[in-house]
Amino acid sequence: MNPLFSPIKLKGLTLSNRIVVPPMDQYSADNGRPGNWHAMHYGNLAVSGVGLLIVEATAVEPAGRISPQDLGLWDDAQETAHKGMVDTIRTYSSTPLGIQIGHAGRKGSTARPWEGGKPLPVDGAGWEICAPSALPYAPGHQTPTALTTADIARLTESFVAAAKRAVRAGYNLIELHAAHGYLMHEFLSPLSNARTDAYGGSLENRMRFPLEVLAAVLAAVPENYPVGVRVSGTDFVDEGWNVQECAVFAQALEKAGAAYIHVSGGGLAPEQRINLAPGYQVGLAAAVKAAVTSMPVIAVGLITEPELAASIVVTGQADMVAIGRAMMYDPRWPWHAAAALGQTIAAPSPYLRCKPHNVKDLFA
Repeated sequence: MNPLFSPIKLKGLTLSNRIVVPPMDQYSADNGRPGNWHAMHYGNLAVSGVGLLIVEATAVEPAGRISPQDLGLWDDAQETAHKGMVDTIRTYSSTPLGIQIGHAGRKGSTARPWEGGKPLPVDGAGWEICAPSALPYAPGHQTPTALTTADIARLTESFVAAAKRAVRAGYNLIELHAAHGYLMHEFLSPLSNARTDAYGGSLENRMRFPLEVLAAVLAAVPENYPVGVRVSGTDFVDEGWNVQECAVFAQALEKAGAAYIHVSGGGLAPEQRINLAPGYQVGLAAAVKAAVTSMPVIAVGLITEPELAASIVVTGQADMVAIGRAMMYDPRWPWHAAAALGQTIAAPSPYLRCKPHNVKDLFA
């Protein structure tokens, strides 16, 4: 068996293979509630044979949204809508479903990408934003309010409340969002965290808030329930968060009981310099993998070809691969990868007859 198609355990959850659909924001919610678009979108991805499907970034409070159309999980109506979507998908697919919960921090209150993505005014469709320090994301963006220690404690409880709702809604896994320049990442990076209290300055202090959230969420969910963390391995900016600090953070996450670490990159500052190429962030995952003992690592970043995805797992650079944009472009990517690598994969019964005649033993 090709290792890409071998099972892996994330605490009490067993995945049938190492292919993960990462969170990809749809900006299509109604008052934070998933609707018909989400049921169709995630239902389609859930019958792809993927090992794990993670629902997009979901805000733990209204001010934690990126856009007004972000998913949320801070009230009963949202929880009910999430449960309805999960139950619908469960009717046709046994694919494990995760959800990423997070807070946009200083990158909140913006228009949807296809509407320009610009900051929304507080006296219009926007809202006041917060961050570790009163440092705006970029010129022209709102200056966030610096969080007090009481605010930090309140936000930690908001993460806990959202996590409990996620469990009740039927999600199999929770991912905490500490990447792409959003609130937890803002605490981690010295470019966005200028605090002088216990949450700023040293690496130990900058890691404190995400680690407190992880500990609080783990204490609130059932035993052996997997809670992972998505990180940016680097800011791609000089003097910013880097892969060496990320490796130390990964060791702390492993010690704290995280089920996995999902290594992406960038997003914190518009000055970032990224050289895009196939697998351009895999080296970050490999560095983190080398630093931890046994915590599984997910690699992501322009992984589009089955051979590249398989090589990442075979060579031990990461334990799983996340296929993002390539999955939206080709929602049957896992089938095609299985065919290319001579593996078998699950498919829903109504689709079994679609197997090409020249591909033997594709569907399990």
